[in-house]
Amino acid sequence: MANLQNEDLGTIKISDDVIMVCTANAVSKIPGVSELAGGLTESISKNILGIDSSSKGVKLSRNDNGIVLDIYIIVEYKVKIPQLAWEIQSSVKKEIESITDLNVLEVNIHVQGVNLPGEEDKR
Repeated sequence: MANLQNEDLGTIKISDDVIMVCTANAVSKIPGVSELAGGLTESISKNILGIDSSSKGVKLSRNDNGIVLDIYIIVEYKVKIPQLAWEIQSSVKKEIESITDLNVLEVNIHVQGVNLPGEEDKR
């Protein structure tokens, strides 16, 4: 949890889950991103435990200076991946910093796959 301010009125804390959900939401709005890619733990949570993670594909770590986000995505076919990654980094950093007032140190993009035309019909 992040301690944003410790005023006379009390402490404000923002959970990692809130930050990851906001990150996933920001990424989902960007054209060219097919979906966030979940790992093994997300698959187990969804298939065995019946828990659908709304922060799938996002990892967060903290240090004294701020937060680091790792985002795992599947891109649409023929998207220029470097430009898409830069757009995601910029959008996520801006949105998370404006919503939480936390310092976003890094936004690392991990492209896990490409969604080929017609693949969505197979799902």
